[in-house]
Amino acid sequence: MRTAFYISDGTAITSEVFGHALLSLFPTKLNHVTIPFVETKERAMEVKVEIDAARSEDEGRAIVFHTFVDNDLRDIIASADAMEYDFLNYFTTPIERELGVAAVPKTHRTHSMHEKTYDSRIEAMNYALANDDGGNMKNMKDADVILVGVSRSGKTPTSLYLALQYGIKAANYPFVEEDMDNLKLPPEIKAVKEKVFGLTITPQRLSAIRNERRANSRYASTRQCRIELKEVEMLYKKERIPYLDSTHFSVEEISAKILAETGLQRHKY
Repeated sequence: MRTAFYISDGTAITSEVFGHALLSLFPTKLNHVTIPFVETKERAMEVKVEIDAARSEDEGRAIVFHTFVDNDLRDIIASADAMEYDFLNYFTTPIERELGVAAVPKTHRTHSMHEKTYDSRIEAMNYALANDDGGNMKNMKDADVILVGVSRSGKTPTSLYLALQYGIKAANYPFVEEDMDNLKLPPEIKAVKEKVFGLTITPQRLSAIRNERRANSRYASTRQCRIELKEVEMLYKKERIPYLDSTHFSVEEISAKILAETGLQRHKY
């Protein structure tokens, strides 16, 4: 097995994202090591020693993805016995030529609390938490999107991801077993129906998820899941609510599909 390092003088989030995206193309097992905030030459030398040690312990050279603003720190890491990829430096010069503007490197610019979307993302996160599972129906008019669906169909994690990553104010509302005899949108949601987006899932997958919470219960039975999903999907069609089957998608994929279909503006840059 070989080791993949993700290193930066900041959070190392950028090097992780780029590195994982590239390595996901290759069906091989790797030992993943993330090292953020390498901000001094002494620390960079320690990391270089760690990379070199991996060379002697692994089946081949380590693969190092790094994003350094400081040239001296970058040079130390680049001198390690490894295959290294410098994302920032590789793309900076061509973009400078294209834009006609010199780059102004600054540590912690991308993922610090001073980047301009930070406050909007935190505000959206607070909104998502306050309006989870229909906890506060008074604020539905303030939502960018309102996710609806049966219990455990992915509403809460998607709401939180939309908030933290994109600054989208996402409320969510659950349809429960007691609603099924006369299923309809609550008046507060009906009034802003253009903001509503539905989630659904297969009965088998829903049953498996619910069994992790309440094993062998009526709530988790495949029959109950099938009944609830049928009623909810009929409501979506009756009310012309756009919806997505979340069965085979990650939270990241669900969020991206919702944004693509609704046209919501990402507050990320």
